[in-house]
Formats: sequence, structure tokens, C-alpha cells
Amino acid sequence: MNLSSPLLFCLAAVFFSAASPHQIWNKLTLTHHWPTTFCSMEHCHAKISYWTLHGLWPDNGNECNSSWHFNSSQIEDLLPDMEKSWPDLIKPSSSSFWKYEWQKHGTCAAEAESLNSQHKYFSKALELYHKLDLSSALNKFNIIPSDYYKFSQIEGAIQSFYGVTPKIQCAHSSKNTQVQNLGQIEICFDSEFTLLDCEKNPNKEKFPEEVWNNLLVKTTSGFKDQLQNAAIKLVSMLRAALNSTAVPNGKGAF
Repeated sequence: MNLSSPLLFCLAAVFFSAASPHQIWNKLTLTHHWPTTFCSMEHCHAKISYWTLHGLWPDNGNECNSSWHFNSSQIEDLLPDMEKSWPDLIKPSSSSFWKYEWQKHGTCAAEAESLNSQHKYFSKALELYHKLDLSSALNKFNIIPSDYYKFSQIEGAIQSFYGVTPKIQCAHSSKNTQVQNLGQIEICFDSEFTLLDCEKNPNKEKFPEEVWNNLLVKTTSGFKDQLQNAAIKLVSMLRAALNSTAVPNGKGAF
């Protein structure tokens, strides 16, 4: 995707899972960030135009082994890929994000033999992330930053490409209450790392299907939004000078 600090807007949610005889968890969720949406809420600035990793989460709880400390030397060979695919958007030069993910989620995932070391856990997350290639998948369905979409279009694109239902999470836009920013997409797996449907979004049951499927989604490119907002502001000023109260409603960003 050829984007500049993009942002995504929508109204929804996505999930993931895994299980085996030796682990107490039943599913894993591979969670993706849209950096611009994340930074719009966390006051960071990400010049990243692709989906990044948030984490690999088992469903059995948090911090299963507080004595198993994160050690970056055990994943030294993975660091170049992690810095690009799994960056800390708030503190880019820090390993604190990976430490947090390991202590909260990795120590629980490690109850499975296939993930029972820091290297296995982080390398498997990276492997699944690259195999899914979410940015390319959405791009093939022309879902790109700086445009509006219905929720059903985004969910349907993922269902068509991967054959499973995701969990999609969004954030309210401070500038437009009619849409939400697409911020996180979760894809689910079983204990053999086979794709499976994620849990239903609990909010979906509150809406008739025809209403839910027509919810607006907005995806936004930071740079394009800046240009658009500047243009809208200029037009507004010109109209105000002409004693007009009308404010144009331009098409949104991704």
C-alpha cells in the first residue's frame, strides 16, 4: 500500500484462537495495528503505511509466569524484522513493548510446546504476520487509506481472502461522530495454527443485520487528511467572508 501515515475509520471488531493437549488456552489471536489510528489516540507520530503487529494473544489469561523475564538476547536474530513489523509506536528505540507482550501474553502462550520459548513465541508471531500479509489482502479489495467503506465491505474482504471471520476494532473520530477510525484487526487460529472464525463482535447482536452491514467505515491517510482539512478550512473561510454559513462536506480519508 502506498500510503503516508495512514489512518483507518470504522465501526466493528475481530478475534483469534488455539488449543492442544498441554495448554490451557483454546485459541490464539494475531492482532494488527493501524499505526495512524493508534497514534491519534496515544499522541505518537508514526510514518508507517502498513499494518503492524500488536501481539499474539492466547485466551487463557495474562501474566502466567511472572518469573520468566524477557531477554532480548534470546531473539537477537529476530530484531531487524521486529523493528519493522512489530514496532513500538510510542518508544521506537525501546524494547519495552515486546517485554510487555511477552510477560502478559507470551508466558501464557508458552504453555504450548510449539511456543515454549521466547524465540518460538516471537518467531511464530512474525511468521503468521507475514503469511497473512493483511495490508496486501485489503489492498487487493481496493480497501486503502483515505476513503469511506461500509463495515460489511471490510469484513467481507477478509472473509473472502482468508475464508474466516475476523474481529475488527475501531476508535471514535473526534471530528466526525458518524464514522469511526479503523484501528485494529484480529485474525484467529487454532492450536495447529490453522485459521478459524473469531468470536462475534458483541455489539453486532444489538443491530439488525441490514443496519450493521451498512455501518460506515473510514480509513485515513494522515497526509491526505491534512490536505483535505486545510482545503475545507480554506473554503469555509472564503464562504464565511461571503456571509455564507454553508460548510462543504468532503469525502473522507482512510
